[in-house]
Amino acid sequence: MIELKNVSKTYFSKANGSDTGAVHALKNADLYIPKGTIHGVIGLSGAGKSTLIRCVNLLERPTEGSVTVNGQEMTRLNAQELNRARHRIGMIFQHFNLLTTRNVFDNIALPLELMGRSKKAIRERVLPLLELVGLSDKTHQFPAQLSGGQKQRVAIARALASEPAVLLCDEATSALDPQTTGSILELLRDINHTLGITILLITHEMEVVKSICHRVSLISDGELVEDAVVGDFFTSPRTQLGREFLNDFLQLAPPKELVNRLQENPGDATHPIVRLTFSGDAVSTPLISQLARECGVDVSILQAKVESIQERTLGLMIAELLGTPEQTQQAMHFLESHQLQIEVLGHVQRDD
Repeated sequence: MIELKNVSKTYFSKANGSDTGAVHALKNADLYIPKGTIHGVIGLSGAGKSTLIRCVNLLERPTEGSVTVNGQEMTRLNAQELNRARHRIGMIFQHFNLLTTRNVFDNIALPLELMGRSKKAIRERVLPLLELVGLSDKTHQFPAQLSGGQKQRVAIARALASEPAVLLCDEATSALDPQTTGSILELLRDINHTLGITILLITHEMEVVKSICHRVSLISDGELVEDAVVGDFFTSPRTQLGREFLNDFLQLAPPKELVNRLQENPGDATHPIVRLTFSGDAVSTPLISQLARECGVDVSILQAKVESIQERTLGLMIAELLGTPEQTQQAMHFLESHQLQIEVLGHVQRDD
């Protein structure tokens, strides 16, 4: 449905008519999104998220590579063909981009007017969309009379007016409060399920990915560095950046009073502080009590959390392992043998 092959985008700065520097916003990006799925792209500000999504409908033309949507290679289309292809690609934005002088009905109708549809055909298309997004009672109101969530619902209906097969969401919930974000995500999930529309969304919010995405890609400095099923990404991210996103989302970090005591190399600080990730059967297995019995270590649990990620359960824990070097080494082997993800945050020395 959507396929990017070796897509790069470079911007050149100019001064006095000559190039002064190059910014590589995308670097050899490969991405495949099957029909009917919801795919998220997550990354820090400036990582290349917006450039990537704008390359899909060629609002930004790639410097290199090919983009295929709905079986059409967008990068090979002429202007007229590209315009027709874009009718099958809807897009919603962070700040809604509604026309303030048009009411709700007329904002939604705009794409159909540009396509030359009759007033009867426009009415027959817009009224069901108003019902779909829950705004049948707002038909004649103007954007200034709407809440942020209602404005985004109008923008979603407008994006669906031309019956697209693909919906692109550029930070669609970033300007909304958490409760409103939840309702918009639920609407997008329903649209995906009932209409079968393929959705590509970019975000910096892990909650968005967790809530509705089937797969997620992580972008950093213009490169897609990780791609995984959402459950796998949350339970075992492969990159350090992925782990940082996960830790920030779960808000699981060593207590502040401990941070200053952590030492990178053991030396005299023999007790490791570990962050453990449990998934699958390991979440409900009493591994910590087994660890204490079999390895002779005491386990001081500093923080712990269990999170439901779609159909998976994820457990996280920060703990201190108290024992001799031999015992703690045995404990590490025990944890590894039970397929836990282990990250040693540092070591501390106890005075007792």
